[in-house]
Amino acid sequence: MTQATPPTSLNTSELTLQPTEKRLLYLLAAIQFTHIVDFMVMMPLGPLLARELGIATHEFGALVSSYTFAAAASGLACAFFIDRFERKRFLLVICVLFSVATLACALASSYASLLIARALSGVFGGVLGAVVNTVVADNIPPVRRGQAMGMVSTAFALSTVMGVPASLWLANHVSSVGWRAPFIVVGVLSLITVVIAYRLLPKGKPPVAVQGNEIAAAWRRIRSALADTNHQRALLFAMLVMGSSFTVIPYLTIYATKNVQFPEDMLPVMYFLGGAVTFFTAPVIGRWADRAGKLKVFRMMAVAAMVPVVGVTHLGVTPPWAYLMFTTLFFVLVNGRWVPGQAVVAGAVDQASRGTFMSLLSCAMSLALGIASYASGHVISLDAAGRIVGFEYAGYMAAAAALAGLWLAGKVVQRA
Repeated sequence: MTQATPPTSLNTSELTLQPTEKRLLYLLAAIQFTHIVDFMVMMPLGPLLARELGIATHEFGALVSSYTFAAAASGLACAFFIDRFERKRFLLVICVLFSVATLACALASSYASLLIARALSGVFGGVLGAVVNTVVADNIPPVRRGQAMGMVSTAFALSTVMGVPASLWLANHVSSVGWRAPFIVVGVLSLITVVIAYRLLPKGKPPVAVQGNEIAAAWRRIRSALADTNHQRALLFAMLVMGSSFTVIPYLTIYATKNVQFPEDMLPVMYFLGGAVTFFTAPVIGRWADRAGKLKVFRMMAVAAMVPVVGVTHLGVTPPWAYLMFTTLFFVLVNGRWVPGQAVVAGAVDQASRGTFMSLLSCAMSLALGIASYASGHVISLDAAGRIVGFEYAGYMAAAAALAGLWLAGKVVQRA
């Protein structure tokens, strides 16, 4: 069998997260929140940046993709050394560097300096995601890992409920700093999480003891991780799941305002509703996955998610209330399928090589985001009125990737 049997024989206490585990997960969710907001806020800030910095559409695209591809590169580089460092110290250092890079975005005075700062934010933000997932897998046993991933996933919900709308409000209403305001706030919040993490994060020993040439040892760990067929399946599975959503997400707001005729001033409402419902559903899905089986729940959520993913790419002029129902379902199910999906991926690797694998996973997922948005950008276009043409093809691409992920999920062997 490729999947562990659902833990039906376990008692309630074994399935219940301990208080210390909950504190750790709340902290990790806060860290995730800062770098997710830092990434997500760039897309709705596009009009402001275009006006104030005088940048063209392709230059704005470079600002967005610079973060993604820098995160992919740093994820690969991180694989060389993440298993050589104690998790707590490593996470604290990366958090500080991420804070500095984000604050540098606020200090940027030109397009070139902002591009560099965004790339640096991607370098450290990409590593943060890998380290957070590694810490979760190190400290939460498999029987409770679905719930743990669900709690950490609430960071995405909070970023859409609070982070993006609040960032847009600050950018539009704090005239003294304008578009720089969100980066100032995120940078400061990240520094606050460093202080809290210093007190609460458990300390551990490096899981790999190396003697001799460390670069050669790192190459051996990477080659070993990539040569493992189960790891290959898990990495490809994650790329398919993440890529299937990012063929649609970067173009969702412009399609909503131009094609669906959704009021632009209601975009924060769209983010708020989607994130608010996801905030409550993600932990529920995580508990469900622990009880019913992670693979089973992933497959059910993935099939359900195809409806809003394809639906939002085909809608014409739609009443705002109806469109909000579609987008809320989109946020809930797209995020919901990744809750058990993360647990499936985390269980594919043993503890000794987990840090290296999670770094490679961060690299693979960042590449998937960049490739997906780039590919969908070549099947859609803008007409003379600024409406998106061919968005339905992006939906078909997303559905095809999701179907491939459904099949591949059953091939990932659970080891831990």
